[in-house]
Amino acid sequence: MLMMGKLGTMIHTGRFLLRRFSEPPPAVAMARVSFHRYYSSKFISLVSPPFSSLLRPQALSSSAFSSSATTTTRVEVDSTEHEVVIALGSNIGNRMNNFREALRLMKRGGICVTRHSCLYETAPVHVTDQPRFLNAAVRGVTKLPPHELLTVLKTIERDMGRTDGVRYGPRPLDLDILFYGKMRIASDKLIIPHERLWERSFVLAPLVDLLGTSVDNDTVAHWHSLALHPGGIHQAWERLGGETLVGQDGIQRVLPIGDELWDFTSRTHVMGILNLTPDSFSDGGQFQSLDSAVSRVRSMVSEGADIIDIGAQSTRPMATRISSQEELDRLLPVLEAVRGLPEMEGKLISVDTFNSEVASEAISNGADILNDVSAGSLDSNMHKVVAESGVPYMAMHMRGDPCTMQNEENLQYGDDVCKDVASELYMRVRDAEISGIPSWRVMIDPGIGFSKRVEHNLDIITDLPKIREEMAKRSIAVSHAPILIGPSRKRFLGDICGRPEAADRDAATVASVTAGILRGANIIRVHNVKDNADAAKVCDAMLRRRRRSKG
Repeated sequence: MLMMGKLGTMIHTGRFLLRRFSEPPPAVAMARVSFHRYYSSKFISLVSPPFSSLLRPQALSSSAFSSSATTTTRVEVDSTEHEVVIALGSNIGNRMNNFREALRLMKRGGICVTRHSCLYETAPVHVTDQPRFLNAAVRGVTKLPPHELLTVLKTIERDMGRTDGVRYGPRPLDLDILFYGKMRIASDKLIIPHERLWERSFVLAPLVDLLGTSVDNDTVAHWHSLALHPGGIHQAWERLGGETLVGQDGIQRVLPIGDELWDFTSRTHVMGILNLTPDSFSDGGQFQSLDSAVSRVRSMVSEGADIIDIGAQSTRPMATRISSQEELDRLLPVLEAVRGLPEMEGKLISVDTFNSEVASEAISNGADILNDVSAGSLDSNMHKVVAESGVPYMAMHMRGDPCTMQNEENLQYGDDVCKDVASELYMRVRDAEISGIPSWRVMIDPGIGFSKRVEHNLDIITDLPKIREEMAKRSIAVSHAPILIGPSRKRFLGDICGRPEAADRDAATVASVTAGILRGANIIRVHNVKDNADAAKVCDAMLRRRRRSKG
């Protein structure tokens, strides 16, 4: 009778706790069955557990599930995958490495990450005398119950060196569960959603990134309902200030390059082109010797280049594809020499290749950025190589390959080329993300001159915001990625201006670059660095003036 009385009390307690999980039918019924099975088996398997532990399911999670006495329980716990959102923060040590290791350990712990936010550097709150934080969030799926998930995350924090210290103080890693399926949870160890979530910009900014402007499933609709605002999470973010907060002293969107954080929104960045090929459309054969290549880099840096983009495989229409070894033979000596130039201090090196073997060697030899005109479509191993490397990935829109990209079938678009380009490029970026390249390491290039007619190129340059808008419907993080445009000396400019020679198209390039910057381009890829760098400075001054007048 005593045991039955205790069991009844325990089951009653379980029912009380279950009411904290607010799910609509039939999910509630499933949760109740799972919850009662879990606690009933625990009560039978564990002899007289302390009553306080029944109010703290997480106290049982790691030890109980590893116990041979609870094998039956492992089978009986609901094994449904739940979609979750986890926030990451770090302000001690190598913050980016802390994030990379945390993602690796999360995967090993049973959390499959499917989406990544942008990366934010933020000012500390409450305890302000400490280093700035790096903040992000990820969205994924797991079969771990909520408190078991909490145990896994706290274990990762400890493994990464976190110890009990000052509340809101410095820490190498902070992992918080923002959402778990359609559940609302309140226990002494876990509250979902956190009651202060809606007032913290450093949490809301990355959370919003994981969503689209269109609601993609019922779970996301439930998350919006928890925001207590008619407009859901988006309105909660806007009530704090939304995008007007980003770029201020308190929160800055950044892109990691090596151990540095790149503020790509502060001004337009200039990428100078170095072709090591004999057959490029503009300067083929001019920089094939090591001395001429190095001299060209020095010249571009002195003229204002921030990034040097080195290519050893031509991507002009109908270009012949060379072997990996021939591409490497052209590339590596120049890459090594450029990397060692004193002038390159503070500058970045990008390698332009769609070959994963070349990409791997280039990254090993000092490339900071991988620029892939195919966005992974011409080499199935490319995304894996870039994911493992940790370098930023420039994904460009192109249909077919250099030999087929201007075929008639590849030039057919619907009523809105920007919408089609955004949709197709998003799918390539999505494949990259699933392969392990976080959104915070992705840059996008709409591919001016690749699989495009004259009118397509003009529409893209003058309507870059539409590309961001279309991408935002599926992923706000991807819509915030740096955009590169590369109209330099391309044939469509010659067609418009009547300039058959590529070298005579610099003035037209400046005009197209100017239009692109004023419409939101963050990076311009050009042959003539000096004139286009000046154009970028004027555009940046205009944009700053516009922002000040609106402010």
